[in-house]
Amino acid sequence: MAMEAPLKVALGTLAFVVFWILAVFPAVPCLPIGRTAGSLLGALLMVIFRVISPEEAYSAIDLPILGLLFGTMVVSVFLEKADMFKYLGHLLSWKSRGGKDLLLRICLVSAIASALFTNDTCCVVLTEFILNVARKNNLPPKPFLLALASSSNIGSAATPIGNPQNLVIALQSGMSFVEFVSGIVVAMLVGVLVNAAILLCYFWRLLSADKDEDVDSAAAVAAEVDVNLHRFSPATMSHLNSKNSQASASDASAQSSISGAANLRCRTSSADGGVTDTAMAPDPSRDGICVSGDDGASTTWRTQFGMFITVNGFNKTGIPSALWEFVEPYAQIDTVGGVALLSLVILLLSNIASNVPTVLLLGARVAASAAIVSLAEEMRAWLILAWVSTVAGNLSLLGSAANLIVCEQARKAKSFGYNLSFLGHLVFGIPSTLIVTAIGLVFVRS
Repeated sequence: MAMEAPLKVALGTLAFVVFWILAVFPAVPCLPIGRTAGSLLGALLMVIFRVISPEEAYSAIDLPILGLLFGTMVVSVFLEKADMFKYLGHLLSWKSRGGKDLLLRICLVSAIASALFTNDTCCVVLTEFILNVARKNNLPPKPFLLALASSSNIGSAATPIGNPQNLVIALQSGMSFVEFVSGIVVAMLVGVLVNAAILLCYFWRLLSADKDEDVDSAAAVAAEVDVNLHRFSPATMSHLNSKNSQASASDASAQSSISGAANLRCRTSSADGGVTDTAMAPDPSRDGICVSGDDGASTTWRTQFGMFITVNGFNKTGIPSALWEFVEPYAQIDTVGGVALLSLVILLLSNIASNVPTVLLLGARVAASAAIVSLAEEMRAWLILAWVSTVAGNLSLLGSAANLIVCEQARKAKSFGYNLSFLGHLVFGIPSTLIVTAIGLVFVRS
């Protein structure tokens, strides 16, 4: 793709920078409008600046990918009604031997769950529960939130339904489900273990702080209450048990001195990204479901529409394409140096222009270049693209929607909220992403 006129390149870059800043720093003093409004503003600027037309903006919204994500959310609701996530929560807390053991369990469980139900769904389900477990055991939440987000991203690389970019790759490459999984699953398992080891190295002393060896029976009962409360609402995807709302509220009230969950409340986002609490008032027409809530999943859904348009506009400036054309002669799939350079380009573009547009931009070109060598190398090129673009989501807080879901839900958890900052994530994300990506590449096979 040729570069556009200098004015259009400048205006498109400006619109993308506005979107990027508001996505990373949603409460900037000059424009505290939040991530969702920031994403829509970036999309609006792309149209106003005539970087793309309104028709192009509409066509940029990838409805099949959004349909896949919506479908997995619906499936998750029905699985939740079958109490699958209740048992998943028990698996994390059953006979826990302390912070290090809990961290390892979160890494493994979230990785496997994200491969089956997408990383976004996994983070929606587990974030608040993990915060509850950490609070009740007097453990710092940061290691476990990072473990959830990073392991969910890595685990989602293993299947075509793990994340949107994998779906795109599976469709464009023509690979079967079995071919895709067999090519990446070993890299995924090794990557999860390496990522867990890095987390333990970072937070070993923090997780070794003195605490009670056992959780007393009262706290165990409170944890049980939290597991029962951790349910999807079909209307808002919030985690309230519509079937047992009265009983759960009664149990929580009885344990108020322990769990701090005496009064269940729904949180709604204000325009400035703040959180306003309102007492839970079940809607009779919805069988006791609170309909005023909001959470990271719904925020991410609204953000995705603007993000598709904004990123498409930035791609039309020709800047990402020019970068690839510059490095393509040196990024051949049949050399170690070529694979390393290709991986670096994918990492950078995935964090600048998002992983799905990166796959759409580079997929056909990378595959065509690798096909010159052999058909097996072509398939391997697709798998490398899937692996690197997915793990790239761990580099920064903006790298994947799963990161934003964990961040938003942790921040909005009123009684035990935690703000996972951009820089706080980056300090762990850069070394983890580079190490896990490099080691995983050794195990990616066509």
